[in-house]
Amino acid sequence: MKEKLEELQTKIEQTIISSAEELEQFRLTYLSRKGILNDLFEEFKIIPNETKKDLGKLMNAVKQDVQEKFNDASVLFQTSASHNKSNIQSDLTLPAEIENIGGRHPLSLVENEIVSIFNKISFTITEGPEIEDDWHNFSALNFPENHPARDMQDTFFIDKEVALRTHTSSVQVRLMENQKPPLRAIMPGRVYRNEAVSARANCFFHQVEGIYIDKKVSFADLKQTLYYFVKEMFGEDVKVRFRPSFFPFTEPSAEMDISCLLCKGEGCNVCKYTGWVEILGCGMIDPNVLENCGINPEEYSGFAFGMGIERIAMLKYDVKDLRTYFTNDVSFLKQFSQL
Repeated sequence: MKEKLEELQTKIEQTIISSAEELEQFRLTYLSRKGILNDLFEEFKIIPNETKKDLGKLMNAVKQDVQEKFNDASVLFQTSASHNKSNIQSDLTLPAEIENIGGRHPLSLVENEIVSIFNKISFTITEGPEIEDDWHNFSALNFPENHPARDMQDTFFIDKEVALRTHTSSVQVRLMENQKPPLRAIMPGRVYRNEAVSARANCFFHQVEGIYIDKKVSFADLKQTLYYFVKEMFGEDVKVRFRPSFFPFTEPSAEMDISCLLCKGEGCNVCKYTGWVEILGCGMIDPNVLENCGINPEEYSGFAFGMGIERIAMLKYDVKDLRTYFTNDVSFLKQFSQL
């Protein structure tokens, strides 16, 4: 057996491994369960005890030579493979790899869609400051001095005459002050109200408001404009209803409901089990507001409307809790990466 081990040791030293295939064959020949070393260890068990000491040292030396040969060749071919891979990745002639570059936030998607719908019927986009004075945020819009919206419970006041805007209606005032009719515009933006955060409310949210002012504008024009918007946003099958309401800056005023898209009108917690969800407020612009902004109410009339983007997005994407929009949950946001 000693001669066999010495011959094997010499053979291993002379073996040259020049490819990954030869490396795998070397492993199968010497290190596998059916390999030469395993057979030698089985043979070693039955030799006389007086020869085991010397043969054991030689046996371990042969095993160590085989393992070192295999390890050195493995490192060599792994390094070579890594080098080749690096060369492939730096080949500028190859097509670029598609990387995950994220996507738009669902609120941005909905806002863009709303803007696109109204752009089709010639509404332009107008923006204004988020910090407003009392005139543009309240007084010009026909809010009396004692109106509840002026209370600290609803408005974030910076001082007595300045606050974070509570609606984008303030942008309407600035537009009416600076441009002459006809006016047809929408006002998207963030607004702030001092409200408790819940599944249906937040202390800041996003609105899109709009106005149309021209000669002989009627409530029928308002209804047809909003019918068009709803059909474009939610589809032809959605049902619509108008309910009388009150807003200081419009008269007459109404709230617009659509059939709940989440429960299909059967009743759920979002629609408060009525089958209907309010999506916007609207009405004919009060003559006092037109006069406050320098527009003759005897010559011009107009309508205004306003909607919350979060509410529209809840219905469109079946979101039950609007707080989800602001948690930056990647698993939630990834659902919109392809939209």
